[in-house]
Amino acid sequence: MQEAVDFYATVFPDFQLHSINPMTAEFTILGQDFIALNGGSQFTFNESVSFFISCKDQVEIDYYWNALTQGGSEGRCGWLKDKFGLSWQVVPAELGSALGNPDPAQSAYAMEAMMKMNKFVIADLYSA
Repeated sequence: MQEAVDFYATVFPDFQLHSINPMTAEFTILGQDFIALNGGSQFTFNESVSFFISCKDQVEIDYYWNALTQGGSEGRCGWLKDKFGLSWQVVPAELGSALGNPDPAQSAYAMEAMMKMNKFVIADLYSA
C-alpha cells in the first residue's frame, strides 16, 4: 500500500494523503477523493475499473503518460496500465470537440487518427 501511495504522490502534484494504514489509504487526486483497499494478491485490477485524466495541453498529456507508464504498459486511444495494473485514460480536454466537429470529414479524420494512437498527440487529431 505504501509503495502505491508514494508512487501516486510523485505523479500527481496535488496529491493529498489523509490517512494510511496496512489495509487502507485515503487520499485526494485531481480533486477526487479515493479510499484504496489492500485486498492482497487474490484481488487484482482489470479494465472494469479505470480512471480518466482530462489534460489541458500536450505537455500535460506527455507528463501523465510518461509518469504512469513507467513500469506499466501502453494501450490504444490514450489507455494505459500503471505498474500496479490500474487502468488510466489520458486524453486531451478537447477530444470531444475534435470527434464532434460539425465538419463530418474533420470528425472522421479525428476518429481515424485517434484509433491509431497510443498516447494522444493533439496536433495529429487536427491534421488534415
